[in-house]
Amino acid sequence: MRGTKRPLGAVTSWVRRQPPKVKAFLAVVTGMAALVFIRFIVHDHDNLFVAAEAAHALGIGVLIYKLTKEKTCAGSFPSAPLTPVLDLSRSPGPCPRRYGLGFCINALLYEESKSFKAFYFHLAGLSLKSQDLTALFLAVRLYCSFVMEYDIHTILDTATLIATLFVIYMIRFKLRSTYMVDKDNFALYYVVVPCAVLALLIHPSTSHNIVNRISWAFCVYLEAVSVLPQLRLMQNTKIVEPFTAHYVFALGVARFLSCAHWVLQVLDTRGRLLTALGYGLWPSMVLLSEIVQTFILADFCYYYVKSLVGGQLVLRLPSGVV
Repeated sequence: MRGTKRPLGAVTSWVRRQPPKVKAFLAVVTGMAALVFIRFIVHDHDNLFVAAEAAHALGIGVLIYKLTKEKTCAGSFPSAPLTPVLDLSRSPGPCPRRYGLGFCINALLYEESKSFKAFYFHLAGLSLKSQDLTALFLAVRLYCSFVMEYDIHTILDTATLIATLFVIYMIRFKLRSTYMVDKDNFALYYVVVPCAVLALLIHPSTSHNIVNRISWAFCVYLEAVSVLPQLRLMQNTKIVEPFTAHYVFALGVARFLSCAHWVLQVLDTRGRLLTALGYGLWPSMVLLSEIVQTFILADFCYYYVKSLVGGQLVLRLPSGVV
């Protein structure tokens, strides 16, 4: 077991020591290798889009399990009375491992007039704002799907939207006391307004109604950046509890599969797909949106896999990762 970890650890350490340009090059090479592999094993590229929807649904399923079983939006806190934990700034000893984290984050116990006050672990949980953005772009995409192309994706989007609305209901009403509202401080107009303006300027040039075309462009742009509030919340806390980490990783997988679907379609049709989407900047913006939303989550997915291989229960993010 130890022998199998050494090569991976050596590779990880080597990658970490490389300058940013080398890391970017390695990421591009890895992505291209993954695309080549997928191209050989997947013959119908529409299956990639279905797989992306399935990965997103799986991630939301993880959230629903967390919300209904653990009854919290953030980290899991011990329900039994806390055993005294030493103030880490005053004690040279390590934090007790019985808390299941291997280290203590924002855990403090101090004595004041012979009474103790306990502070719980603060772990990055769910961003309500990210769920709101997800529900918004899914609702718009579902509308476009009904009026423009009713197919299997319409059914998948309907199921995903219903599940997302349930998650929003649980966070906003049932588990409001555990929602980290002070950490979830990303202003939504930073993404909604630019996406709306961009949709007005750059949208499909098909024969559909202008409102439908603008709506289609809006949901494409909004989907690309809908995860930003969740990443901001995790950046504020630096520590991510397991279920939230699983969900964000599932989003990363879904984004990659969706991006692979578009890239391989363009390659196989030798660019004819871009022409079918219309003329002007719109075809390029569709492809660019898919690439952007994939690279937004690439850093997080790297540290997620690293944490999983290392056997850590929670994900600890270095500064400036997300």
